[in-house]
Amino acid sequence: MSNAGGIKGSMVSTGRNGLMDHSDAGFTRKELGRNLTAQSKRAVLTCEALTKAYQAGPEKIQVLQNINLAVSSGDWIAVVGSSGSGKSTLLNLVGTLDNPTSGRVLLAGQDVQKLKPNALDRLRNRHLGFVYQFHHLLPEFTALDNVAMPLMISGIRRAKARLAASPWLEAVGLSHRAAHKPAELSGGERQRAAIARALVMKPDLVLMDEPTGNLDRHTALAIQALIHNLSQEHGIAFIVVTHDLAFAQQAQRVLELNEGRLTLRTEL
Repeated sequence: MSNAGGIKGSMVSTGRNGLMDHSDAGFTRKELGRNLTAQSKRAVLTCEALTKAYQAGPEKIQVLQNINLAVSSGDWIAVVGSSGSGKSTLLNLVGTLDNPTSGRVLLAGQDVQKLKPNALDRLRNRHLGFVYQFHHLLPEFTALDNVAMPLMISGIRRAKARLAASPWLEAVGLSHRAAHKPAELSGGERQRAAIARALVMKPDLVLMDEPTGNLDRHTALAIQALIHNLSQEHGIAFIVVTHDLAFAQQAQRVLELNEGRLTLRTEL
């Protein structure tokens, strides 16, 4: 496994807002003081003219239209939009869990639709992490074993996997809870453990679907600070789908899905 900060892939040419629609809308990113320099940033994900439509009897339902997006190492992007706007559909396409009707997704420089299933599984496991609104921790395992689980599934022996997982549990502030099972953790601690599990394979990009939806404001702010620090210190990119506008406005870019189109949102 390569270091999460050493992102593979070529540089892409985008507008300053990271959308690849050649819009001339001016946008200055919030300066977050990242350790990464502009020269060290590498393309992690590129979406080109993505569309997604479903056939419902004689009716064709257009969910996504001409989505163009570029994500680089260390980016933190929030995606907002009303319920049913296609946010989860977009995450499924970006996460290689579904295929677009047209367009393409490049992950780590590879066109995912051209890969065979086994190769796609390897690419997804190596380069992507997933965090959902519900933590999906295994109740019979400790926090440390839950974080180590992706490594063990990949064939790494338990002792070595636990050793590799321990720094990530520490990174999310849970080293003192390593031996506790999910039922013994608070809601925020469970979500932090889920984030550590998503990071243990050292992915280039973490996709988060309403990660603070079940959390109180104080805990949501802690998760927000954690994402900020991880993007800076490890060069991990984050795409976070959320209804929480206060949470979203802390991201480097806020994108909005409306009527199937993805646009930069400059005001919240």
